[in-house]
Amino acid sequence: MRRFRVPRRRPSRSSITARLSPSSPSSASSASSASSSGSSRPGSPSQGGALTVWRADFTASLVVFLVAVPLCVGVAVASGVPAELGLVTGVVGGLLTGLLPGSSLQVSGPAAGLTVLVYEAVEEYGLGTLGALVLIAGVLQLAMGAMRLGRWFRAISVAVVQGMLAGIGLVLIAGQLYALVDAKAPGSGPANLAGLPDLAADTAGAGPALAALAVGAGTIAVLVLWPRWRRAARVLPAPLVAVALATAVVSVLDLPLARVEVQGLLEVVQPPGGADFAQLTEAAAVAGALGTVLAFTLIASAESLFSAAAVDRLHDGPRTDYDKELMAQGAGNTVCGLLGALPMTAVIVRSAANVQAGARTKASRVLHGVWLLVFAAAFPAALGVVPIAALAGVLVHAGCKLLPVKEWRPLWREHRGEAVVLATTAVAIVATNMFEGVLLGLLMAIAKSAWATSHVHLEIVGLDEPEAGPAASGEAADGEAGCPGARPPIRVRAVGHATFLRLPKLLDQLEALPRDREIELDLSGLRHLDHACAAALGSWEEQRRGGPDGTARQKAPSIAP
Repeated sequence: MRRFRVPRRRPSRSSITARLSPSSPSSASSASSASSSGSSRPGSPSQGGALTVWRADFTASLVVFLVAVPLCVGVAVASGVPAELGLVTGVVGGLLTGLLPGSSLQVSGPAAGLTVLVYEAVEEYGLGTLGALVLIAGVLQLAMGAMRLGRWFRAISVAVVQGMLAGIGLVLIAGQLYALVDAKAPGSGPANLAGLPDLAADTAGAGPALAALAVGAGTIAVLVLWPRWRRAARVLPAPLVAVALATAVVSVLDLPLARVEVQGLLEVVQPPGGADFAQLTEAAAVAGALGTVLAFTLIASAESLFSAAAVDRLHDGPRTDYDKELMAQGAGNTVCGLLGALPMTAVIVRSAANVQAGARTKASRVLHGVWLLVFAAAFPAALGVVPIAALAGVLVHAGCKLLPVKEWRPLWREHRGEAVVLATTAVAIVATNMFEGVLLGLLMAIAKSAWATSHVHLEIVGLDEPEAGPAASGEAADGEAGCPGARPPIRVRAVGHATFLRLPKLLDQLEALPRDREIELDLSGLRHLDHACAAALGSWEEQRRGGPDGTARQKAPSIAP
């Protein structure tokens, strides 16, 4: 006769102790107080005198301005919009977002991370509708910041973000390789990749294409080598030097290369009208427009807040308020949408340059917006001499920096599941589009986390114990005399999180136990037991509890939750 003793005690929920992240408000305040005695602290005008702080911010603003000009223009050209619109977004990022609270030292403007998405939106809906899309995305960011959702972006899987950036980098590189030889890209990511062999064959036999390739490759070489000359790199940033040298070479040699088209600042600023919004509400365009807006909103917000976390690690000044920073980005994108400009995010390249140049307060990023406005208004013709191949070289270099080459090997070695999520997200973005790729990455990250946390194992004791003697068998459970030669019960203790994901393995282990032995199933070691597992274990108990006559000697307590 088989007997089952199942404890009535249900698995208790484990308490989770929340640890303060380095960027949380509490740790930020402690870090600020701990560093108050330091020799220098960004964001503290009182130390060193107001004049010293102003001089540091002024110098840093010039450095950031010189870094921002080629990047703003390059991102705009790669996005398929007039070059001046990139400068407009940079101006708004400096003058408006720079003044608002949130992060004190990070700099906002057009980013390479949204280039592919903007290009696809302009190709599908037209340049006039871009402002409407950006405006709606900005309003959504304002709403999320008002609902204090900014801090929740820190819960996004880092592997998904890295995969997103890697996918953007691959698509960006594939598209800019065409611009590198003054050719037009086919369009989508897969088409660009598929056309690379034909592009190489066409370039090999064309003199102008080879000249453009030489200029673009030289630009990339300067971007890689210039930072190694640290003394010079402190004075002039690599992107400015690379573009200036390429422009000078093309002008001196009078090479027949494509150059940036200049239209004028006032001519390119076109606020979206009612027809642009009406176009987005058409039945055939609603789904695509909604996906584009959500992609703008989520990617711009995630990139900005992750950039804020990275910038916080570069200085010991005030930490970022994520909700306020999200609202600042939303306000900037709302104004960019009203002006018909590119979407804006915080950019780690410009932000790092700002901190490394010695910026102390937000005045540096505001001043960089002033310099961009002066340049765009007074010297727009200067853009017309810049070769597109040089800007393509800048963006190819930027795309390569988005690829997590150094992080891949240790990530694969230590967290293989995260590496799979990263690679899947990147490949999905290249194969489909930005929104679907990120969505697939998030779903994979959730599934991976659910699988990792659903760990359960059985501790089995007494499986190989010999038959007990008469004396021992007389001490059987429930105080009844056992049969001579009876074997002691098998004690099975379940430990971990029992969810439906691990249910097949769990049932296989239980079914493999001898059917002629008494089983003691102990569930007190489970920290979580979902309904599927509880029902399956209850069914297994009912099947094993009855003897040959179909009855049980002792009814076991229910294990249903």
